[in-house]
Amino acid sequence: MNRDSLELRSTVTEDGTLRLHLEPVTLPEPGPGHLLVRIEAAPINPSDLGLMFGPADMTTLAKDGAALTARIPGRAMPALRARIGQSLPAGNEGAGTVIAAGPDQQHLVGSRVAMLGGAMYARLRLIAAKDCLPLPDGTSAEAGAALFVNPLTALGFVETMRAEGHTAIVHAPAASNLGQMLVRICKADGIGLVNIVRSPEQVALLRGLGAEHAVDSSAETFREDLTEAIAATGATLSFDAIGGGEMTSTILNAMEAVAARSMASYDRYGSAVLKQGYIYGALDTGPTTLRRGFGFSWSIGGWLLFHALQRLAPATVQAMRQRVVDEMGTTFASSYTARITLEQALEPETVAAYMRKSTGAKYLITP
Repeated sequence: MNRDSLELRSTVTEDGTLRLHLEPVTLPEPGPGHLLVRIEAAPINPSDLGLMFGPADMTTLAKDGAALTARIPGRAMPALRARIGQSLPAGNEGAGTVIAAGPDQQHLVGSRVAMLGGAMYARLRLIAAKDCLPLPDGTSAEAGAALFVNPLTALGFVETMRAEGHTAIVHAPAASNLGQMLVRICKADGIGLVNIVRSPEQVALLRGLGAEHAVDSSAETFREDLTEAIAATGATLSFDAIGGGEMTSTILNAMEAVAARSMASYDRYGSAVLKQGYIYGALDTGPTTLRRGFGFSWSIGGWLLFHALQRLAPATVQAMRQRVVDEMGTTFASSYTARITLEQALEPETVAAYMRKSTGAKYLITP
């Protein structure tokens, strides 16, 4: 069997050049516990863009034969020191058909699986069976391509809420595929959710999915609307994919304004209600700004799916994965703006489109 593959890889050089290229590889035969999968669909998530382009200055993007190059600002190079010279494969998740397997996994040959484990922007992937989800018969690769990152992130938000003693969530921006999944989960589970979106059209979209609280950050009344939605839900936990700017600060201040309503007397240190903000993305790569009007009972941290899964009980993680499979056509369904090949992923015009990270615009690589 031909095990020659082509992988989309990202390399940083000593002189501060980022190079995105296709690299031919020959994979070994699958051993015990492993599968060889022909990849048929793999989504481009913001976390994938972080590996593909990192902090490169995208205004310097240029064609170099079949590859792409971009310059990395000098101030960003120290953080990339450990990856200089390494050809790193991209793509966190995907789906495809098992074409070969180790002796203990022969029953999976010919079946379609969803996968998590990197190197998914490729024609073939050798992967441990434990990192795969067998898909029900008749499931398309497109339907199974995004069953890990967004679904488990949305469920991870809910499990984090429960583990930390909160009862409701604020999410921004909330009209993405992930945000729509979170709306469906919270509606089904009876969890209060405040959705922050960027336009009246996105408010209508989420309300059409059953969202009770959707506030438009472009509205003049945004801060008042946000405060009242937090008051209605009692949310003291937020997840912010924007990262840069003041969104997390704005949310914490609104939470404090709500908490202050129930204080019996003035306290110079603010309310005793703990307000937790998590930043889980970097749609805005600028500095995170905090305008301190939220007292002294608060915390801000980073939230990463893979770290969160390690903190949860194995039984909880297994239940999350099973729920994703059971509800893949409803709660966890994803939609895509465009489908592109590996070669098209290296066209500057296509890169500009999927790098915009526009709400509702999701690209799928079909190798």
